[in-house]
Amino acid sequence: MATATSSPPSPPSLPRQRLRMLIINPNTSTSMTESLAPLLDSLAYPSDSIQYTFFTSPNGTTATSTTGTPEAVNLEGIPSINSPADAAASAKVCLPHLTPLIPHHDAFLIACYSQHPLVSQLKAACAGTTRAATKGSSGSGARKYVTGIFEASVLACLALLDNGDGGGNGNETFGIVSTGKIWETVLQDAVAAFLGAEASRRFAGVETTGLNATDLHDLPADQVRDKMMQATKRLLRRGTTAATSGSDPGTGGSGDSGRPRRSSPVKAVCLGCAGMAGLDDAVRQACVEELGQELGKQVHIVDGVKAGVGILVGLASAGFG
Repeated sequence: MATATSSPPSPPSLPRQRLRMLIINPNTSTSMTESLAPLLDSLAYPSDSIQYTFFTSPNGTTATSTTGTPEAVNLEGIPSINSPADAAASAKVCLPHLTPLIPHHDAFLIACYSQHPLVSQLKAACAGTTRAATKGSSGSGARKYVTGIFEASVLACLALLDNGDGGGNGNETFGIVSTGKIWETVLQDAVAAFLGAEASRRFAGVETTGLNATDLHDLPADQVRDKMMQATKRLLRRGTTAATSGSDPGTGGSGDSGRPRRSSPVKAVCLGCAGMAGLDDAVRQACVEELGQELGKQVHIVDGVKAGVGILVGLASAGFG
C-alpha cells in the first residue's frame, strides 16, 4: 500500500516584483488595442503581480534609408495587417519606438496573428539587455521574454490535444479561423515552419472569414459573428465522420435540419486574429451547431492573447535562464 509522503512543493508564484508586460499591437487601430484590456482583465492575475502596458503602432515614423544614402525615409503605419508584407512594414514602423521601451519591461507580447518579424527582432534587441544584466557576479539576472500570439496559440493547442499515449487514438488536430484568404496558405506554411513537417500533421488547416482586422470592429456585430461561425463550421468538417449513434442534438446526434451530426478530429480552434477578442462565443455556438452539445462543448477555443500572456507569465515565474 502506498504511504503518504510530505506535501509536494508549492508551484512557483509570480515574481515578487510586478511583471511588467508590454502588449504590442503593431497596427494603428486604437480600438483593437482597447479591446484587449477587458480580455486581459478576465485572466484575473493579481494586480500587484502583473502590470500591463499597451503599445499601438504610430501612424508613421522616419527611418534611415536602406540604400546607403543619407536621406531618411518616411514609413506609414499599417491600419490592418492583411499580409506578410504588411507585417514586415509594421515591424519597420514599430521597432524604433519599441527599442527604448525594452529596459522598462520584462515581457513582450506581439498581438498580431502571424509569424511577425517583431518576435525575432525584439528577441535580438532584448538579448543585449539580458547579457548586460547577467554579466559577472553582480549581474541582476534580469531576463526578457518575448512571444507572439501565433506561436503561443500553437503551443497551447499541442498541450491540449490528446497525443495517444494515454490510450486515445492520437488523431486529434487543431485549426485556425483567420481573416483574409491570403492567410490560408501563409499560416499553413507558418505552422509547418514552426513545428516541423512531422509535428504539423496535428494541424487541420486554416479557414478564413473574408474580413480584415478592422472589419472585425467596424462591421455590424451580427455580420461578423455569422462569418466567424461559417468559417468555424468549415474547419470542423475537415476529416469529419458521421456520428455513430444517437439522434439528440444535445448528444451529438441529428440536428434540427435532420442531417446527422458529425464527429470531428478538430479538437482545438485558434482565434487567428487579435481583433477576434470576445468572439469565442461565436466559435462555441458554431461547434455546438455542427457537432451537437456534447461534442461541441469539448472543442477547445484558444485565444492567442490569453495563451501568450500565460506563457510569458510562466516563463518569468519559473525564471528560465
